[in-house]
Amino acid sequence: MILDSLLSRARSSIAKRKNYNRLVAEIDSFSSRDLADMRADRSEMLYQVHKQIYG
Repeated sequence: MILDSLLSRARSSIAKRKNYNRLVAEIDSFSSRDLADMRADRSEMLYQVHKQIYG
């Protein structure tokens, strides 16, 4: 029971980290020009991704 809970939380954490890393890599792939065209700020996008994934 405790082991199942521990494994479940570990899997959840790994999945969150994988999703977060994927989104960060995607944001990092945008050039400054791309961000300017989207009228976006890289740091704000990273903040929102972190907030979305981790709460």
